[in-house]
Amino acid sequence: MRERLPEAPPTTGDLPAEPLSHSLKQRHLTMLGLGGVIGAGLFVGSGAGIGIAGPAIICSYLLAGVLAMLVMRALGEMSAAMPASGSFSVYAERALGRWAGFSAGWLYWFLLVVVLAVEATGAAKIANGWVPAVDQWIWVLLFMVVFTVSNLAAVKNFGEFEFWFAALKVGAIVLFLVLGTLAIFGVLPDTDPVGMANLTGHGGFFPEGFGGVVAGMLAVIFAFGGLEVVTIAAAESDDPARSVSRAVRSAVWRILFFYVGSMVVIVTLLPWDSLEPGQSPYVAVLDSIGIPAAGQIMNIVVFVALLSALNANLYGSSRMVFSLAERGEAPKGLLKVSGGGVPRRAVFASVAFGFVSVVLNLLWPDTIFLYMLNAVGAVLLFVWALIAVSQLKLRRRIERDMPERLTLPMWLFPYATWAALAGMAAVLVLMLFDDSARPQLLWSTGAALLVLLVAFVRERRSPKS
Repeated sequence: MRERLPEAPPTTGDLPAEPLSHSLKQRHLTMLGLGGVIGAGLFVGSGAGIGIAGPAIICSYLLAGVLAMLVMRALGEMSAAMPASGSFSVYAERALGRWAGFSAGWLYWFLLVVVLAVEATGAAKIANGWVPAVDQWIWVLLFMVVFTVSNLAAVKNFGEFEFWFAALKVGAIVLFLVLGTLAIFGVLPDTDPVGMANLTGHGGFFPEGFGGVVAGMLAVIFAFGGLEVVTIAAAESDDPARSVSRAVRSAVWRILFFYVGSMVVIVTLLPWDSLEPGQSPYVAVLDSIGIPAAGQIMNIVVFVALLSALNANLYGSSRMVFSLAERGEAPKGLLKVSGGGVPRRAVFASVAFGFVSVVLNLLWPDTIFLYMLNAVGAVLLFVWALIAVSQLKLRRRIERDMPERLTLPMWLFPYATWAALAGMAAVLVLMLFDDSARPQLLWSTGAALLVLLVAFVRERRSPKS
């Protein structure tokens, strides 16, 4: 007999009502979706992609962005129909079984708390440059304490923090795009129209051939990670189904526009081979058009981006481990919720491991922490694959049992979902043959196999009815 999804209120789908707060507003989720993926990887890391692909980095970002959009649309479809704080972990369990929910949840939690250390350390390095008298570890401690307190308080505080952080990042990119476009057409003082010289010269638009586009895609695809937190946060909004639909719709298109638009401005204004390794291409552009103190301006933006990501990752990791506890996949003690609907023990559990990661990053960045970072390098792709497979299975059930909740349908189902899976498989194969990406793939595969082994043992020892 086929499983049927029982009747339930439209805001919760077939899932039990969340005991968490519901004080996040639509503006919080919309800005979280926009700001969640705009971080140091774009403002600084994009330079590495340009150095690999040249002007064709535009194509690399388009390919990576389309893949991310397909995954988020699939996730948005399930989240709009069945909002849950565990998001894709819950859907994987319902579609594929307990092992899948356990694996997706714990892998994503591990990813967030390890990356959290990178963000805290990066922000501390910038702050230490501004105030050298305060040691880097003190800044790290300060940031961790501030955002722990923020996450322990009402979820509305988290929403406000992220709203203003994201607003600054989005504002910075919009201003950059406006100034860059004016400079391209020679409208700004002391600028002349640049034409197509930098796009077609210096080796042409594809200086490294299609291989450069592929290598560039490997360098930038993980910059699109972070949008998933929107679907986790939606369960704590005042209207989860409608809120997540709006947030996903607006975020994926605008993010693609911001990313690709930025790359168009950069490689049109500057010769791609003039960028120095490690230099932010945004700083290089602002310097070239005569914006004073461009370096310090971008330092501030990157600093805010890092703190924003730290805050969002702490939030997302705490809700994920709380959801795992709800389903018996994490200690039940983590289910303690404050009067304001905040899972404080889940926050403490996530920040505790975050502190451990930070210490490892400060003490052994090139040994122990590097292994941990490699172990989560490809985890995002594994999670995305589980999202796509879950959507393939759950879509039929939603259509059969509650078609009225299919408010954010996947484009061209099932072909677009299969295309996303094929794209992820291709990226994983490319990583295997890329010398710089191979260690991440191998270590991440090892971490995933370990989690799957634990899931298998748990299922054999304590099967769920």
